[in-house]
Amino acid sequence: MSPSRSPSGFRLGLLVAAAIILITSCFALVPAMAADSLLSQGRQVTVSSSENAAFGGGNAVDGNAGSRWASAFADPQWIQVDLGASAAVSRVVLSWEAAYGRAFQIQTSADGANWTPVYSTTTGTGGTQDLAVTGTGRYVRMYGTQRATAYGFSLWEFQVYGSTGTAPGCDTANAALGRPATASSTENAAFPAANAVDGNAGTRWASASGDPQWIQIDLGSVKRVCGVTLIWEAAYARSFQIQTSTDANSFTTIYSTTTGTGGTQDITVDGTGRYVRVYATQRATPYGDSLFEVIVHTGVPATPTPPVTPTGDPVPPDPGLDRLLSYGKPGVASSSQSDGNCFECTPARAFDRDLASRWATSSTTGWVDPGWIYVDLGATAQIHKVILQWDPAYAKSFQIQTSPDAANWTPIYSTTTGTGFKQTLTVNGTGRYVRMYGTQRSSIYGYSLWEFQVWGTGGAPITPPALPADPRNPPQLVWSDEFNTGAGTKPDASKWRAETGPGVNNELQYYTDNANATTDGAGNLVMEARKETTAGSACPGGPCQYTSSRINTYGKFNFTYGRVEARIKVSGTKGLWPAFWLLGADFFDQGRPWPYVGEIDIMEHLGREPQTVYSTIHAPAYFGGGGFGSPYSIAGDFASDFHVFAVDWNSQGMRFTVDGATIHTVDRASLETTRGPWVFDHPFFIILNNAVGGDWPGPPDATTVFPQKMLVDYVRVYQ
Repeated sequence: MSPSRSPSGFRLGLLVAAAIILITSCFALVPAMAADSLLSQGRQVTVSSSENAAFGGGNAVDGNAGSRWASAFADPQWIQVDLGASAAVSRVVLSWEAAYGRAFQIQTSADGANWTPVYSTTTGTGGTQDLAVTGTGRYVRMYGTQRATAYGFSLWEFQVYGSTGTAPGCDTANAALGRPATASSTENAAFPAANAVDGNAGTRWASASGDPQWIQIDLGSVKRVCGVTLIWEAAYARSFQIQTSTDANSFTTIYSTTTGTGGTQDITVDGTGRYVRVYATQRATPYGDSLFEVIVHTGVPATPTPPVTPTGDPVPPDPGLDRLLSYGKPGVASSSQSDGNCFECTPARAFDRDLASRWATSSTTGWVDPGWIYVDLGATAQIHKVILQWDPAYAKSFQIQTSPDAANWTPIYSTTTGTGFKQTLTVNGTGRYVRMYGTQRSSIYGYSLWEFQVWGTGGAPITPPALPADPRNPPQLVWSDEFNTGAGTKPDASKWRAETGPGVNNELQYYTDNANATTDGAGNLVMEARKETTAGSACPGGPCQYTSSRINTYGKFNFTYGRVEARIKVSGTKGLWPAFWLLGADFFDQGRPWPYVGEIDIMEHLGREPQTVYSTIHAPAYFGGGGFGSPYSIAGDFASDFHVFAVDWNSQGMRFTVDGATIHTVDRASLETTRGPWVFDHPFFIILNNAVGGDWPGPPDATTVFPQKMLVDYVRVYQ
């Protein structure tokens, strides 16, 4: 954190001093392997049934006392947790919702099929039941045979305590010390990921101010991970996971919490992997996530592994397994552009796996043939695939070439009918350098690539950050606002922040600090547009003649993928422009301009078209009037009743619906080959607004009626 917004130097000094003492002791001690450790939190759960998608089994082991599992309304019902390894179970804590079990058993199993009761009652009391038990098994189940109410069985938390008794024990050494570390972001160059594994309590890693964030450590070979110590700076994570992976692509969660305490956390885990990642999903402060140190303790490797490659040498890939070889590697080009149309469009932008940044030849000297760009893979590689994601300035004729020395080139692919957009080319060649050599442009402009990926074996690959995981199936409710507060209540400040000031797109309203947004006492948020002048403001034509409301969840709830839905009754008169949409969090996190951040418009309504709504996505290659979307019309007026507007979004595409009817679909593969890059694999936040005027709806006229209310019954996100 920069000094201008850091906690006081006095506080930071105390933290550093404390961390030095703690870090010294941590290097000598192993995280406690207590006989009464919480084993169930964040583990895999299966259930006999769920009342609905909002009450899935995972809610009972997430450490969140505000979420719960609820079953169907019948006997028997059960919930079981997989502890990941055989454990000696000593205690089970059941935190019941009002729908509790009158008769139930606690059972253990070695295989999830054959069960042994370790506790039984026919006089369950509900509330919180702390049960002393004695049993052994990998699986623990609450098996309910008689409900106490007409409803199902419902648990806020299902906690299993005990000891895995794994052998051999944890090594006292820090397996992460000095190992390669990468992170999702850094606040600035002073706080790199390497600071968290250097053994120095006075240095730290700090992320950008956004969720999620992560730091990942390469242990060098597959190991059994049995303990992790996190020494947090004041900017700690409230919710985070400890994850392991063998390939830095697919991760397994071995610990999860939504009640992180900060300070020093000694965490007993049991997992296997070469890579260990701290994946933080909710910050405890407005700042980023910051760790003085990540300490990893290991036991004997779960499986034999090859010797660790000496630090600094390329890591040999698995034989026959193609990898992305070009990520983060240095590039060289015939020229590059840097002006108002393409700022710092350098060769490196083509190798950053960021589809919203690009390389382009110079606008003053580079709109000529030939034009080229090459990447240094760091060592000789066998090249099997090249992926080119072109900007509209693409190559009609080009070659893919390889070279051992960046001087003598061998063509391995050639075409005179380049198509632009995304081209996936199967090739076969060998070399340290790979070049796209363009000989004929498709237009008067130069050459430009959003992404230039080289896949194969060998080289000296850098593992890119893992992409977000797709939503679970079935999805579970992870965030919502039902607006069930008393009349006149402002939007919940823990969930929403007001955007104030004039709008964009030549809008005519002034957005107030929630003076135009309150609940009505009937379960709705009212966002009211009024005809009233804001003195000292500036809108097209003079002071803003209207006021209204715009609120968002940035910094309070940012997320990637899921089902996002809201039940809304739109305002409906000429010149009004109500909307429900998502914007990339890097708009604020990094100050990145629109449309590079991506925009997902779930619903836009124009007062002059009462029967129609629009769903659209925007990205650098398709935005504004060229955005990719569809209208949807009904026989009546959308302003006359509530409707449910939703998008289902994952790594492969999106589906937009109104009242369950599909109105627009986005297939990622098709989009990339016909419109341009997909830029939706990062966190977004929710926006609700009720705009007046603007380029698209036009201004109010003599027929316009004020005030105009946009009513929101609820907003929900499932993942």
